[in-house]
Amino acid sequence: MLVLGSFLPVWAATHAKELPPALQLAKRYQGNESLSLYGVSEKFDGVRAFWDGVTLVTRSGRVIPAPDWFLAQLPDATLDGELWLGYGRFSELSGLIRRKDSDTDSLWQTVQYRVFDLPDVAGDFATRYQQLVQLMRDYEGTECVLVEQQIVQDHAALDAQMQQVVAEGGEGLMLHRWDSLYFAGRSSDLLKVTPLQDDEAIVTGYEPGEGRLTGLMGALRVRLTSGREFLLGTGFSDAQRASPPDIGSRVRFTYRGLTADGLPRFASFDRVRPEE
Repeated sequence: MLVLGSFLPVWAATHAKELPPALQLAKRYQGNESLSLYGVSEKFDGVRAFWDGVTLVTRSGRVIPAPDWFLAQLPDATLDGELWLGYGRFSELSGLIRRKDSDTDSLWQTVQYRVFDLPDVAGDFATRYQQLVQLMRDYEGTECVLVEQQIVQDHAALDAQMQQVVAEGGEGLMLHRWDSLYFAGRSSDLLKVTPLQDDEAIVTGYEPGEGRLTGLMGALRVRLTSGREFLLGTGFSDAQRASPPDIGSRVRFTYRGLTADGLPRFASFDRVRPEE
């Protein structure tokens, strides 16, 4: 039985069309954690996807229009994972899953569903992972791929592994606490390790560009989950400035620490999140 506190059970969130699946979300690695308590895996730059044995949905609960042949390869089990197209191909994947007719697109031949958890299995993550390993043996050679967990001895080794992943085009690493139950919501049992900090915000408005950017968007006005707003003005191409993200859309940005006022320092636009 899942321990979800005040959150809805995974199945209830999945089958209520107006609600997203109740997924476990990561906090940030602080550098003082006991690494012997965690499994370590690569953090894939893809789209979070929840499979309930029938339907594949995004983090917001929107149905992903995957082809029938792709869905037929997925196990008859509840899975938490990431759709992944390859390093540096997030924008292609995002565009693919947002098109209602994308199930006929040959690009799906390249998409993988990288699975890292079994939310409905009772027990800690060590137990769930062992069952996942056994389950995925029957799906070798398909688009359904196990995200393997490793043991890292110390923080220096963790940093070296993270740098290697980043050099190959990856985002970083994930730490998953072996003795953790599946909690829906943000949890320190799941940690992300990346060179830059990142966060998400909702677009609330635009500031016009000046000088070379006259006639284009100069900056997005965005609102954090805390309710605070700030201007996000770097990281955009001219094409993105000419056609900026819609008001109400959710964007991801990177930053380096916080200002004295508690706002992201050196914030830079990364992408529009596709789930909404």
